[in-house]
Amino acid sequence: MDNKEIFMRTALEEARKAFERDEVPVGAIIVKEEKIIARAHNLKETKGDATRHAEIECIGIATKEIGNWWLEDCDIYVTMEPCPMCAGALINSRIRKLYYGTKDPKSGCCGSVVDLCSPGLFNHNIEVEGGILEKECGDILSEFFRKKRKQKG
Repeated sequence: MDNKEIFMRTALEEARKAFERDEVPVGAIIVKEEKIIARAHNLKETKGDATRHAEIECIGIATKEIGNWWLEDCDIYVTMEPCPMCAGALINSRIRKLYYGTKDPKSGCCGSVVDLCSPGLFNHNIEVEGGILEKECGDILSEFFRKKRKQKG
């Protein structure tokens, strides 16, 4: 197993924590120099705040950890392709590279619906690689939404 898979498995652990809290199971970690400096998962329902996505939470933790909002020498691993808010936060925090698991065909903004990470579009370019443990990352989301539909009857 390579480092990308190891790091994405750690992000999946965060997604499982979200699942257990009845949050959409998305997890994220930020890595600097091959060391995890932040980990987080969705907290929208828990905190009653639409901005509490895994990526935003993780960026906040990482900036406190290194004492700077510039994360230009850091990479983020996220179980699902970021939405427009999160893609913008990644650009603004100067993340070096985004690795994501599964695509988000409804609101993904790193290639699915639009591509906010397209080179030259903004003042900072993020390298993007999707499809890391895609099946596992997609399966936890499918399981969560199956459970939600079943609860509604």
